[in-house]
Amino acid sequence: MMNRVIKRVCSVYFSPTDTTKKVVSTISETLGNKLLLPVEVFDFTLPKGREKPLKFNENDIVVIGTPVYAGRVPNVLLKFLDTMEGEGAISIPVVVFGNRNYDEALFELCEICNKSGMKNISAGGFVGEHAFSYILGKGRPDKDDVDKIKKFALLISEKIEKTGDNFDNIVVDGGPVKKYYKPQDEFGNFIDIRKVKPKVNENCNNCKKCVYVCPMGSISIENVREYTGICIKCGACIKKCPKNARYYDDEGYLYHKMDLEKSFERRAEIKIFV
Repeated sequence: MMNRVIKRVCSVYFSPTDTTKKVVSTISETLGNKLLLPVEVFDFTLPKGREKPLKFNENDIVVIGTPVYAGRVPNVLLKFLDTMEGEGAISIPVVVFGNRNYDEALFELCEICNKSGMKNISAGGFVGEHAFSYILGKGRPDKDDVDKIKKFALLISEKIEKTGDNFDNIVVDGGPVKKYYKPQDEFGNFIDIRKVKPKVNENCNNCKKCVYVCPMGSISIENVREYTGICIKCGACIKKCPKNARYYDDEGYLYHKMDLEKSFERRAEIKIFV
């Protein structure tokens, strides 16, 4: 029996290559259909979406998702997420990893939601195509993933209908948060790709698509070959370029990409907590 009036489902995500968007949207829309609630989107992928704090209340179900970068919630988001106000909302934290592992990211996002004042009823780690690769997690979330995501959402709706406010914060694996995943070369030396940026080839026709999809707003609109800020290696400018004009040539980056594709070619599984 419900002990509160729930008025909407909030679909909340950071999703440069649209994989996290697909997972969060599928959960949100399935919940909305099942519970007969409207779904409102809060997309904080681009800088404009992070100009004001995210604010929710006890009348909301908040499905919030981020990709996994180096086994964690992207560190560029932490300051913004620290301003989020949950005000008693029911939350469903989800993270999307590129077929390797989500490490401590799900635990971290659950903690962020709790700190904001939300209560986590369920959580999950899902698989998307890796930002660095077209091979690692190719095409995921695929049909099988989507079917599982919808079943996950239906389990949550049943739990909400049965428990109302009477549920404990979901416990997930992966904590406590303490480290970032660090790639290594064949000799065990750490590879530092933090300052590596994509380059532009002769295919570029200056359409500016890369400028508009960069979540950091770091590509110059006057000269798309120049960077005005940091690159987080999210893959948006590469995977969304209609001319395949952006690429990496850094040896450390390319070795890391190859090593990931070789080491994690198996199909990683979704993990849910309900």
